[in-house]
Amino acid sequence: MRTLITRGEVYYAHHLQPLDIVIEDTEIVAVGTSLRGAMPYDRVIDASGCLVTPGLIDMHVHYREPGQTAKETVETGAKAAAHGGFTTVGVMPNTTPVPDMPERVQAMVARNTRRGIHIRQYATLTHGLHSEELVDFKALKDAGAFAFSNDGAGVQTAGTMYDAMQAISELDMVLAAHIQDDSLSRGGVMTAGDKADALGLPGQLPESETAQLARDLVLAKATGCRYHACHISTRESLELIRYAKAHGIPVTCEVSPHHLILSTDHITSDDPMLKMNPPLRSEDDRLAMIEGLLDRTIDMIATDHAPHTKADKGGSMANGAFGIIGSDFAFSLLYTHLVKPGLVPLETILECLTAGPADAFNLGKVGRIAPGYQADLAIFDLNDEWTISEDTLASKASNTPHLGEMVSGVTRWTMADGKLVYSYARGVNQ
Repeated sequence: MRTLITRGEVYYAHHLQPLDIVIEDTEIVAVGTSLRGAMPYDRVIDASGCLVTPGLIDMHVHYREPGQTAKETVETGAKAAAHGGFTTVGVMPNTTPVPDMPERVQAMVARNTRRGIHIRQYATLTHGLHSEELVDFKALKDAGAFAFSNDGAGVQTAGTMYDAMQAISELDMVLAAHIQDDSLSRGGVMTAGDKADALGLPGQLPESETAQLARDLVLAKATGCRYHACHISTRESLELIRYAKAHGIPVTCEVSPHHLILSTDHITSDDPMLKMNPPLRSEDDRLAMIEGLLDRTIDMIATDHAPHTKADKGGSMANGAFGIIGSDFAFSLLYTHLVKPGLVPLETILECLTAGPADAFNLGKVGRIAPGYQADLAIFDLNDEWTISEDTLASKASNTPHLGEMVSGVTRWTMADGKLVYSYARGVNQ
């Protein structure tokens, strides 16, 4: 099938420009001006007044299957991603059971296929996630794992992390680290300080993140492992990563939308919808994350989409689950809170949602609009608004502090491998 996308403002070669795009089956074959009459088309998508981007990429989602399907399934998670303009995601391994053996990875990879979007599967670093016993990394790679992570649990022993880095380096793969020293987090549910004290909630020292990050960067230098720091949240973490990059250590990092938009200033009551890990930080830390986007110390934005049931997120922060969702509306939030006020250029946001993660994880022909690349595209109407509500979400979950918020940027179409996987015009996921 030959498809023409015409009259849109296209994010192409790091710039926004009016261009046409021609797709043959699953691949982009031409990008240019005045292509409307160049050849006959089986399908024409008129993107007048809309932004056309590469399909967005999110390297940090939780789909909860197997074992926790009351929260989310691969099917509902994929639909939420498509609704948000995402066409490639990386699914974290903290499921029940975890993918720590080849047969489990194979089963999850098989479950992830034929979901419309491209779903990449992480495997764990250690057996059972919380142990110190390393997995067979090569066997898990051969079974289909694209990277390794113990997300949800920091590796507490330096020797275990060193050995994992050595093995993963030999495979030329990425280790994505949940950075948390439990002896410093101390069971905290929000960042330690006056706000936690006033609410009578246990606080987590921010050094829990930075101390373990410093350790890991030393080990990454020693082993040459491609090290990815998940959901960084403090100014000190950013400074460590900036230093490491300047000194040739192979590190990349991500920031979550909530650490760009929210801070402890937004916690005015004991609200479990504001409980995530790492927790919200100070306003100074939030501004540092924006600085990291602007100077490109931060390679990508990743949602850390963490669905939970209403029961899991009810009650107090003291006993509610960590995490919030983000797949359905991450781009809209970022555009509304960062781009429209003039804090971050749209091009920077798009780079961190497309080419940034594609390059960091060597994902191949995705993340860019160019001939020879996969026909993964998202089309947004930036002039339209919508309200984040349970009725407008494709995710099975609704645990977000942004419920009821009106945001700009409506997804009109999402295309993966040349097929429409979401179409606002019909109001359904295909």
